[in-house]
Amino acid sequence: MLTRSLVSIALCGVLIAPLLHGANAAQEEDSAGKQAEKQFAVELDPATFDSTIAGGNVFVKFFAPWCSHCKRLQPLWEQLAEIMNVDDPKVIIAKVDCTQHQALCGAHQVTGYPTLRLFKQGEKESVKFKGTRDLPAITDFINQELSTPAEADLEEAKREETENPNLGKVVDLTEDTFAKHVSQGNHFVKFFAPWCSHCQRLAPTWEELAKELVSEPAATISKIDCTQFRSICQDFEVKGYPTLLWIEDGKKIEKYSGARDLATLKTYVEKMVGVPSEGKAADDKDAVQEPAVEDEKKPIVQAVSGEEEFDKAIAEGIAFIKFYAPWCGHCQKLQPTWEQLATEAQQAETDVKIAKVDCTAPENKQICIDQQVEGYPTLFLYKNGKRQNEYEGSRSLPELQSYLKKFLGHDEL
Repeated sequence: MLTRSLVSIALCGVLIAPLLHGANAAQEEDSAGKQAEKQFAVELDPATFDSTIAGGNVFVKFFAPWCSHCKRLQPLWEQLAEIMNVDDPKVIIAKVDCTQHQALCGAHQVTGYPTLRLFKQGEKESVKFKGTRDLPAITDFINQELSTPAEADLEEAKREETENPNLGKVVDLTEDTFAKHVSQGNHFVKFFAPWCSHCQRLAPTWEELAKELVSEPAATISKIDCTQFRSICQDFEVKGYPTLLWIEDGKKIEKYSGARDLATLKTYVEKMVGVPSEGKAADDKDAVQEPAVEDEKKPIVQAVSGEEEFDKAIAEGIAFIKFYAPWCGHCQKLQPTWEQLATEAQQAETDVKIAKVDCTAPENKQICIDQQVEGYPTLFLYKNGKRQNEYEGSRSLPELQSYLKKFLGHDEL
């Protein structure tokens, strides 16, 4: 009897196993299908590359699946492809896996991942994208490279038309309109939640601020509801409500932390767009008297400003430079460690220069482009004017010191 029961159970297991395997396989196929649906960028290989390039403008991401920078860029690249890859597109968004097509990547001078190159129809040479890898910067690059002068004028006229109706009003932004709206010009944006009492108190003042600035077209006053459009708020590292950010040409410049009354907010906007304010002359007089005190104790971390200063800083010896943006959370976390590294180098009486370059400053933007800074913070070491590979290790003090020692040749730190 026991033997019969065991045989029955065994037969049942044999019959059910294929059904379970089939169900799992179906689930895997369904999952794979859903993932495939999310792929909007055109995959190119040696057989399709030349014909695709010949057929129109193509923006190609050369990548490696294991590359961490490539993984971070992937969702943005697919989002860009979803927007651009429509019927009769202005540009095709494509990608090439360099681990599978090494010869093709080598032919197009791909030496690191990801490399982004724009192939314009009818032109032999491609244009390498060297900016920050965010949607506003990439779309701005495409527009600049592919717009004819007539198209550029038309776009400017359209932009003026769309900006004029916003004067005197708070622009209500959404996930669909945010990137395009802030991609150009100056924007003071309120990130809020409807249930937040501080946001509710600020709401009428924010509306008044927009009305007060009707004669100041150099800035727009906007708002976005973080309960509806969380991804945008996460991208801008919003951690509390309301958060007021100043954004220029798609990049976060700084978080406003002053008083929220109308007069203070208006003064802040005027300061950011360069409107002279009363009492400035007195401030300038004070500024003239202060440097004598400041010069007595120069900051240990050298703040490099402008191309001439940068070239001088890296020309001789060893310079370890942090390229950063003031609003970047990772940069802020690194700051005390970077200052400590500079202090240690100074106390050890080494010739090492620990410096920093603010990539949001107008005088430094070209430096950051030339040095291929694609994210913040970026750490580059220069030895007698020659840039070494980007430092991608841990940002702890012992690891940074260990990295420096490799170039010093002896234990100075």
